[in-house]
Amino acid sequence: MSRPVRSPELAELRAFCAAVDLGSLGRAARLLRVSQPALSKRLRTLEGLVGAQLLDRSPRGVLPTPAGERLYVEARKLLVQAEAVDALASGLSGEDPPIRLAASHTIAEFVLPGPLVEFERRRERHLSVELIIANSVVVRELVREGRAEFGIAALEREPSLEDGLEAIDFCEDEVVVAVPRDHPWAEGDGVDVDELVQTPMVMRDPSANTRRVVESALAEQGLSLAPPLAEVGSTSAARNAALSEGAPVLLSQFAVGDDDSLVVRPVPGLRFSRRFVFLVGGEETLTPSARALLQHLAASAPGP
Repeated sequence: MSRPVRSPELAELRAFCAAVDLGSLGRAARLLRVSQPALSKRLRTLEGLVGAQLLDRSPRGVLPTPAGERLYVEARKLLVQAEAVDALASGLSGEDPPIRLAASHTIAEFVLPGPLVEFERRRERHLSVELIIANSVVVRELVREGRAEFGIAALEREPSLEDGLEAIDFCEDEVVVAVPRDHPWAEGDGVDVDELVQTPMVMRDPSANTRRVVESALAEQGLSLAPPLAEVGSTSAARNAALSEGAPVLLSQFAVGDDDSLVVRPVPGLRFSRRFVFLVGGEETLTPSARALLQHLAASAPGP
């Protein structure tokens, strides 16, 4: 009987054991922070090395074959020892590996700074958080593809159930109409909806949830916004553009906060509410540090 060209690598055994543990190639890929095609390639290579099919694949997930069950027992023992070495090496360096967190512009700019500083202060060891700031749609993709361990994004009105992500409540928000203090709307009690839709305003880019929430609410009444006075790529840029142009702007209530340079004006009969959630590939796919950060951020979530 010929011997394999080489012995299986740890990365291949980790891919196999993660797939068995989670019963899903997608979740295993997110756990290991690789794309699903890369994970599948590792599994095919491993099956080629051992000369046997290790997983039965179906639309419901994956299960180990008899050969896979035998390999799993021994591979798991080897990985336990490898993880012990990794933990020792991490302890010697005094640092945890960085956590990759993806968050929407609003959350990253106006909600996360304080809790992240507090989380770092409470820990005995340094923790690095790689914060990726993107629109909510992109945040979902980053988590789904394993490029972020978890994310915080605005929940879509019709969230996709096909990407395998779990949504955990974080906080409520509202998109508001705000104007500089010297704007004519600042003197009134509110803005009539007809005047609102006829007035060019400062807005986020079309893919931003801040804008899509307003457009969706107006579309339900057969209305649409006037062409924007300016389109900008971040919440801070929208606020600054409104002040410099002396124009109305659509902003998260978090972005207005205690800023006395802007005045919020209601639109009678309309509210542009939305909900932010954590997006994870499943609790079991989070590293201990990422799970601790998620729990801290959940406990620090802004109230209604």
